[in-house]
Amino acid sequence: MESWFADIQAGTPAPVRTATLWAALATGLLSMLLLGEGLAVNLLLVAIPVTLGAYFAAGRAGRRPRPWTLVWGVGALALLVVPALRDADWPSFLAIAAAVAVGSLALHGGRTWTGMLFGPIGLYTSLITGPGWGWRGLRERTGGARGTVGPVLRATAVAAVLLVVFGALFAGADAAFADLLAGLVPDASVSGGPWHAVLFVLGVVGALAAAHTAAAPVQWDRVEVPAGRPHGRVEWALPLVVLAVLFAAFNAVQLAVLFGGYDAVLEKTGQTYSEYARQGFWQLLLVTLLTLLVIVLALRWAPRDGARDRTLVRGVLGTLCALALVVVASAVRRMDMYVEAYGLTRLRISVVTVEVWLGLVIVLIMAAGVLGARWLPRAVLASAAAGVLAFGIMSPDALIAERNVQRYERTGTFDLDYARGLSADAVPALDELDEPLRSCALKHIAEDLEADVAPWYATSWGEAHARDILDGRALSPEADWRECSRLNLDLAYR
Repeated sequence: MESWFADIQAGTPAPVRTATLWAALATGLLSMLLLGEGLAVNLLLVAIPVTLGAYFAAGRAGRRPRPWTLVWGVGALALLVVPALRDADWPSFLAIAAAVAVGSLALHGGRTWTGMLFGPIGLYTSLITGPGWGWRGLRERTGGARGTVGPVLRATAVAAVLLVVFGALFAGADAAFADLLAGLVPDASVSGGPWHAVLFVLGVVGALAAAHTAAAPVQWDRVEVPAGRPHGRVEWALPLVVLAVLFAAFNAVQLAVLFGGYDAVLEKTGQTYSEYARQGFWQLLLVTLLTLLVIVLALRWAPRDGARDRTLVRGVLGTLCALALVVVASAVRRMDMYVEAYGLTRLRISVVTVEVWLGLVIVLIMAAGVLGARWLPRAVLASAAAGVLAFGIMSPDALIAERNVQRYERTGTFDLDYARGLSADAVPALDELDEPLRSCALKHIAEDLEADVAPWYATSWGEAHARDILDGRALSPEADWRECSRLNLDLAYR
């Protein structure tokens, strides 16, 4: 294992640029002022100076942006748009985590599987080395008569004091001006001083870590994973051929059921429509994951003595991948049946999205078998990041509410308790319900919005849109707890 990581040490970073130090300071100030009351467009605003600081540091180190560097950098910033658009926490968390992973690739420039997997680790190690690197550069610029940053910092501090003093006096002299400042200027009150200080430090450290990584990235692409021992053709191919035959038999049954109808199958098995769908999906999802694992191991142990071996590998694995795609389609169809029976939920929409992405990975593996596999690691990660971005932008909570409202109009059944737990993104769809069901579904969301009033930079577009809808059409006074409880029971068991 030690030999794998023998040649990955990062080089000595170039001295920090003054522009990088200013970017780190701007990041700390924006973090202190904007990140204390929630995450929305403020996260994107904080990411801008971080990006600039990393760009300046990479330029000082002689690194020039390459096409894939720009793809990863733009992708990371695009993922941070999701918290600005959506009120739901769970797609925003996925987007932020994906932005960190994609941003680490922009800093490291990884292109192999090891570069993809270990890239974020290099970013975290810079949390220790980055601040020291920045502090050395700051001391060089503030010491003695040749200092260039010290006078500017002192002038900035004086300007800040003047703004605070005279701004407070003007606010006390005119109520309209005070309201204007309250709406535009972030809260920097003394009562939140310790928390503001923590946010400032985190912002500066994070910016310096990103810049240090860009200046001296760990060469994770140099990790040498030894190739697996190749096996003989029969030893390698026979288990895979048997597995492919099993896949073909299963897919033939699925096609027969699809064209012959589900009634005969349900009558023979004794299962209900929903039981058949629910039971099948999870097994098929596991089949897809195991198939990908089998393909990875098969490629590691594949025979590779010549053109005939390459043809054998492509033929066997290509057939297995094609049959696996039919399994993916069957799993998605099973989930669609289950949603028709019981409605859409966060878990169901999440796992079907993962299943679709796994199908895309299988397609990419098939393409790599024909075109070559050098581009495959970056394509797989790019598809994952694009999937997370699309998942957040399409607003899963809104889609869940819309699908369940349509199901209610069609069947008369509605899970009121689940609708109450959705975020403000679901308000436009739930607003289409008739009273008093509409008010029962929106009451909890409206109470949460009323209790959690955040400034503009910490308010998502979904939350602001929901407030506009609720302000334009008030909740019905008939929707008290007795009426809502009755509706919940009636609609759930209708």
